[in-house]
This record gives sequence, C-alpha cells and structure tokens, in this order.
Amino acid sequence: MRMREDYRTLSGSEKASIFLLALGEDHATQIFEHMDDEEILEISQTMAGLGRVGSNVVERLFVDFAEQMSSTNALVGTMDSTERLLMKVLGADKVDEIMEEIRGPAGRTMWEKLGNVNEEILASFLQKEYPQTVAVVLSKINSDHAARVLALLPDIFAVEVVHRMLKMESVQKDVLEDVERTLKTEFMTNLAKTQRRDSHELMAEIFNNLERAVETKFLEELEGSVPDSAEKIRSLMFTFDDLVNLDPSAIQTVVRAIDKDKLPIALKGATDTIKDLFFSNMSERAGKIMQEDMAAMGPMRLKDVEEAQTYIVNVAKDLEGRGEIIISTGSEEDEMVY
Repeated sequence: MRMREDYRTLSGSEKASIFLLALGEDHATQIFEHMDDEEILEISQTMAGLGRVGSNVVERLFVDFAEQMSSTNALVGTMDSTERLLMKVLGADKVDEIMEEIRGPAGRTMWEKLGNVNEEILASFLQKEYPQTVAVVLSKINSDHAARVLALLPDIFAVEVVHRMLKMESVQKDVLEDVERTLKTEFMTNLAKTQRRDSHELMAEIFNNLERAVETKFLEELEGSVPDSAEKIRSLMFTFDDLVNLDPSAIQTVVRAIDKDKLPIALKGATDTIKDLFFSNMSERAGKIMQEDMAAMGPMRLKDVEEAQTYIVNVAKDLEGRGEIIISTGSEEDEMVY
C-alpha cells in the first residue's frame, strides 16, 4: 500500500479525513454529529481509501491548522496560544507530540515518553545501541521501568551497561541531546509508525457508535463505491448480535460489569437467541424478574434500545482489553480446543 508523504497533493476532503482519524473515535464521532449525511458519506469514502499516511503529513496538517486558527486579529501566533488551541481539540499526549516538533530540541519530553513505552519494545531497541547510550537512557527513566528493561537485556550486555552506569557522573548536555536525537529519529518515529491504527479499524469503531439506521445507510453506500473497504469495515465491527459468540463465563462477566438498568432495555430489541443467551446465564429467579421488568416497560424508543446495546458492547470491549474475556468472531481461528 502506497504511503502518502506529500502534504501538497492532499485534497480538502483528504485533509479533513486525516484530521478526524488523528483525533480518534470519540472526537471524530462528536464532529460527525454536526455534519449532514452527504458530508459524512464523502468523508467516510475518503477515509476508507486513504491507506497509510506518513507522520510528517499528519504533523504538517496540524501545524497548518494551528497557524490558521491563530492568524485572526483576536489571536497572537505564539507557542502558548498554539498549545492552548490544540488542547481544546486534542489529547494532552498528541499536543505534546506536536509542540515538541514545533519547539525543537529545547521542548522535548523524550524521557517522559519513554516511561510509557513497553519494556520489551524498549529493551529490543536498546540492545542494538552502545552500552554507554543505554546507560544514559536507564539513568534518565523511572527506576522501576529501568529495572524491567535491564532484566530483558542479554546478560553480558546488561552487565556492561551496569558498569557504565556505575562510572557515569553527570551527563554533559551535548551528550544528552545526542542520545535524545537518536531516540527521536531512530526509535520514537518508527514506534509511532508501527502503532498507527488502520483507517478501516477506526471507521469500524466510529460506525459502531452511529445510530443503526445511519450505520446501515453508510455501509450500503460504501458497498456500492468501495466494496472491499465496506467488507473490511464490517469484519472489524463488533455489534450487540456478536455477543452470541461469547462463552457462558464471558457472558456472566459482562452481566456483572454492566449497569443492570441497561440490560432489559438492550434486550427489548434483541433476537431470541441473544435473549436466551443472557437468561440462561442468570439464575432462574433473576431471569424471571428481568422478563417481568421488560414486559412492564412497554414499547421503547429504538434510539434508547440501540444506545443501551452500544453501552453493553463497549463494556464487553473494555473487558476484553483488560484480558477478562475473549471476544470470538465466530471464525475457525477462534474455535476453542479442549
């Protein structure tokens, strides 16, 4: 897949799509709510066909955005005003990354960033560096994190690093800047590229948060224009009906984790298979009470039912992210062997 590296060739729709992808699903969903159907369709089609976008293109886009926003008579284009502006639309981590690029070496927060890097990934990179460089890095990061990284280094190499750390006095500024520069150009940039999310994955999460009728309409439109992308988005989406693929213990974990008032609302619009799945994993008394509650509710707005179902799906995803349940897609690869 071709990497987009030239900012000058981007259309307005492509710039908007990259901007929304970089903002993340929560902010993007809020922005979509203020667009009409044609605008959402155009952006969705563009997103699905973007492919990979270079980090330099994303950074250039945000810098241009900040400069344009701070160019009115009411604003002064300073570092502080730019940072305040970005904080209104982006998370703190993303703002730090952008401001680091704008400020240059003086504004780096490399050591704080390294503190959030998985120790296995950091150790894999550092074992290819000079022991002195590794000694500098481990002396600058949190001691707990440094200990975990050191334990993962090859034994002989780790001992050499320890010797260098014992002999190391205060690190000269130019040496420190050189190490930071190496980490920036050779490690953090590559790490950002490998962690960049696929656009289809993000679109699937955004579509999961749309109203069902709107989601269906956009997917049908995409099937007509970019069928491959539509199929990939569908395969990545996890819906309330997919809960049927959870095993009994996972369903019981979900039931314990959710707001109990949400479940009867969600089940009002569920298939008999999904209802039976939940009722069979409750006590007979609890299941009977819930069925009585559902009957007493009477007709429910479709919007309320879908919101309750989306809430339960998001709880299930959070539980999977914490390793408490496994969400199966129903494919052969996910079959369990006993």
